[in-house]
Order: sequence, then structure tokens, then C-alpha cells
Amino acid sequence: MRNGLYSIHIHMLDGVRGRDSGVIILRDGKLAGGGPYFWSIGTYTVGKGTWKGEITTNQHTPFPDPLVRPLFGGHEVTSGFSGTFTGDEAEVFGTTLVGKQSMSFRATLKFLADE
Repeated sequence: MRNGLYSIHIHMLDGVRGRDSGVIILRDGKLAGGGPYFWSIGTYTVGKGTWKGEITTNQHTPFPDPLVRPLFGGHEVTSGFSGTFTGDEAEVFGTTLVGKQSMSFRATLKFLADE
């Protein structure tokens, strides 16, 4: 993974309806990013075409529609992930523990710019 700014698109798996998009900065084993409602920080390690890490996510802005309930319920959650990368793209699969419920997700990243 090269250092820089990436777009990130997250889709929940296992029948859970949810998704999010935003940007994330990867730099020397640390990551930080967010979107309109959530922000995240974390760490990662890189192998030959693979990477893995953990990320902590928090909500910074409530949803404008009071009937929309965020999957994380406004709580801080930590996720573990692992995946692959080639060129300017990466994919990861991960698990988030929300209270006592485990949720799986898939995320794709695309390189946008050097930092």
C-alpha cells in the first residue's frame, strides 16, 4: 500500500443492510479518515500484496432523519480487517463487534492522491 489519500466504500455483509463511503489517508502504518457522519483512526501492516489492521470508528454527526438508525448506535466500535492490494486499489474483509453482535463487512479502496 502506498501512502496517500484513498476513497473507501464499505458494504455490510451477512444480511445486514448498511454501507458508507468516505476518504481515508494511509501513511506509514497509520490511517485516518471519515465521511459525513463517521470518523476513524487505526493502524495497519503490509506484506507482499496483503495488508491487515484494525480501525476504531466513532460517529461525529447525527443523521438528519430521526428514523434512520446507525448500525453502530452512536457507539465507538473497533474492527479488524485483512485483504489484498494491487496498484492503486485494495480490498479488505473485516469484522466489527457492536455490543454482543458481530458484523462483517467488505471495503474497497481506490488511490486518489499523494499525501
